[in-house]
Amino acid sequence: MADLSATRTLRVASQRMAVRRDRLSTFLLGALGVVLFIGLWELISRFEIVNSTYFPPFTVVVVALVELLGTPAFWSALSSTMFSWVIGLVISLVAGVVLGVVIGSSSFLRTWTASTIEFLRPIPSVALIPIAIVVFGIKSSATIFIVVWACFWVILVHVTSGVADVDPVAKATARSYGLGRLWRARFVTWPTALPFLMTGLRMSGTIALVVAITIELVVGTPGLGDLLARNQSAGNVDTVFALALLTGFLGLAINTIMMQIERASLRWHPSVRGEVSV
Repeated sequence: MADLSATRTLRVASQRMAVRRDRLSTFLLGALGVVLFIGLWELISRFEIVNSTYFPPFTVVVVALVELLGTPAFWSALSSTMFSWVIGLVISLVAGVVLGVVIGSSSFLRTWTASTIEFLRPIPSVALIPIAIVVFGIKSSATIFIVVWACFWVILVHVTSGVADVDPVAKATARSYGLGRLWRARFVTWPTALPFLMTGLRMSGTIALVVAITIELVVGTPGLGDLLARNQSAGNVDTVFALALLTGFLGLAINTIMMQIERASLRWHPSVRGEVSV
């Protein structure tokens, strides 16, 4: 028995070491790719392979980025973008979850709404810009409206699929044990739908940021997109590149946070449990 326990302990330890080595190698390869990209960027600009007036060196852009972080205009624009992002995502989440649960719980409603959803869902969010401007004007509310449109369908489809994917045997078993509707929703429907919901939410986080900045850039509603457009019009190329980098960092941060939320919410799920255990 002691030998079996020791063997199991060694096997688990070796598995953990292998996972850590894989994570370290992945991180190092990613870091190497970033360094090579930055070096190539710097060389292309310094040697005038591309005109440095329109493609400034990375070091120059970093200086502009640091200067930009010290300006109130940047922080005001960032707060406007994040306000639209948060409000739009929350509205999409609430509406998508409520309607997704209602529709997913009924095969009749799924059939009845399928054609309507498939008709409305592919409409590009940018195609609704004129409507948003007429209804809301050039304000953050216009950006929020477009963000909600872009994210709502993602969450709705994922939640509907998750609720519809509940095992009929599990539902029948829960009924046979006398569980009421709320208890069945808590212990049967919710665990099945939650992975779908978290995937939709993680996707919506980055979609909301892209849509918000795009609308601000095109329309001129307050935010990072509008700040980028104004600097482009003024010919501040260094600042334009700096803002582009900052939006990239912001998107990476949002995606990382969403992944951590997803892992924390699904620690019990087989797809995450094994990863967390090592």
